[in-house]
Amino acid sequence: MASVKIVLRKKPNAEAMLPLCIQIVKDRKNSLIYLGQYISPKDWDKTKQVVKKSHPNHEALNIFLLKKITETNNRFLELETRKAHSTSKTIRNKLKSKDLSTFFSQSDFYLDNLKRAGKYNRYSSEKPRVNRFKEFLNGDDILFQDITVPLLNRFRAYLKGTREISERTIINHFVVIRSIFSQAIKDNIVEQKFYPFGKDKIRIKFPDSIKISLSIEEVKKMEDAKLEKGSSLDHARNLWLLSFYFAGMRISDLLRLKWSDIDNGRLTYTMGKNAKGGSLKIPEKASIILTFYKPKIKNKTGFVFSNLENVRNHFDLFEVQKKISNATKTIDEALQKLAFELDINKKLTMHIARHTFGNLSGDKIPIQMLQKLYRHTSILTTIGYQSNFINKEADEALDTVLNF
Repeated sequence: MASVKIVLRKKPNAEAMLPLCIQIVKDRKNSLIYLGQYISPKDWDKTKQVVKKSHPNHEALNIFLLKKITETNNRFLELETRKAHSTSKTIRNKLKSKDLSTFFSQSDFYLDNLKRAGKYNRYSSEKPRVNRFKEFLNGDDILFQDITVPLLNRFRAYLKGTREISERTIINHFVVIRSIFSQAIKDNIVEQKFYPFGKDKIRIKFPDSIKISLSIEEVKKMEDAKLEKGSSLDHARNLWLLSFYFAGMRISDLLRLKWSDIDNGRLTYTMGKNAKGGSLKIPEKASIILTFYKPKIKNKTGFVFSNLENVRNHFDLFEVQKKISNATKTIDEALQKLAFELDINKKLTMHIARHTFGNLSGDKIPIQMLQKLYRHTSILTTIGYQSNFINKEADEALDTVLNF
């Protein structure tokens, strides 16, 4: 069993004041945690381990010391409960490290990991969801075991009552909380029995969404539009068509394309989302567009498109993703202007190019080939995605009943 107490270390600073420390003794070995507070020896009561009334700030200092000794004892008891072998030094290191036993301290760690991994899109969308949960709790932190099913149901009601929000967005909030909770379980910070998700608890189930796509006629409108060469509308149209021609290539992959990815009439690249590589024949329509971007003088970065040329460090994945996200927003705004000019009454975005390819391919392409084109890891993902666009059997069944 270890002992924990507050001591006055006999190593004075320049003003001849002594530092207050927490002393941990286990197996006759001791370690110290310096508290950053210094007092005169005459103001310290060694027996009671308190600052004497002779010190002008004795009340505030004693409250501070009580808080620190309580925190230390709580952390120590937590370590003892886990029955992990520990020395005075390992206990000190655990106590000095950031306390991750509460949700928001763990969420800081979780978000920092996303940032380090360069996942800008997830970081920028999940951080506000964490903040809304904190807002719901009036800014207070919370222990994991206190995040219960009733609490999460109240959080659901809070989200619905304080903002216009879809069921999918509510589920996205729960997904973040679940991810942080799962991380805490993995790190042995909280026991599995307190997990509030799963059967007979909070179920994570995304509602069905309607995937909008363009018709063949609308795609032809995009192709035939007379636009000023090099304008923002022309650039947005070109990117959208290239995405469509390359089987719904994601904008993040499109903007990262380099001329070195193009060789002998083929495009070879690795998808950023799942690191799956592959090669595609460059259709003639795509080749015509790419020719327009071919530089007369070789640029330093080698990018096909200029959207990422000003990124300071191309090895900083977070900065690159941030630049892609901002560029996508600008491109989507241009596409919506173009849709208005072409009388396309749909919210035109880059992602709709992927939906459009899926819709127009329908059941014309074998599902195994679509999996390869989409670069899906699992064919079940392809089946699920493509089911949004295959309506032939349902249409024929309806006609069977109504055609009389």
